[in-house]
Amino acid sequence: MTTADPADRPLPAAGGGPEAPRTPSPAAPAGTAEAAGRLRAALLRLLPLVRGDRAHPDLTPSRLAALAVLDAYAPLRIGELAARMDIALSTTSRMADLLDCSGWLVRRPDPEDQRASLLALSDAGRALLHSVRRESTSRLALEIAALPPDRRRLLCEALPALEELAERSRAPRRGARPAPDR
Repeated sequence: MTTADPADRPLPAAGGGPEAPRTPSPAAPAGTAEAAGRLRAALLRLLPLVRGDRAHPDLTPSRLAALAVLDAYAPLRIGELAARMDIALSTTSRMADLLDCSGWLVRRPDPEDQRASLLALSDAGRALLHSVRRESTSRLALEIAALPPDRRRLLCEALPALEELAERSRAPRRGARPAPDR
């Protein structure tokens, strides 16, 4: 059985299959390309569960990501937020305006440059972000609890590798823009 990704291309089911990539990239060991494709497909299907139900229709995934970046790194200038999110400065500026209008963000003058502003989460923004995280974690926990015990064990054993992969993906890539200095 196969499932479709957002581009409507068949993806391999848990057991692989004829749709699985047959030729690994020159830099990847045999089987890595198939694992990458399956992991990508699984992550895409899990994203709605991880993001949680949004009680606020204007809290898009990118705005939620901006709240998460601000929660982790604030205060930030607009340019720093754009660099951390890897999106255009103009897009980030519009998003910050919307977050500000929603009451989820606060701006204050940058003490090092009065022409610039520093962005941080408001109490309401932090509460919203933490509420969405709690909800999505609870829903994901219910789904994990529904797995057979042997699958839950395998998932728990895979977590260190997934965490390492996530951490490695955060490292600057060759040619990536560094975050601007403050």
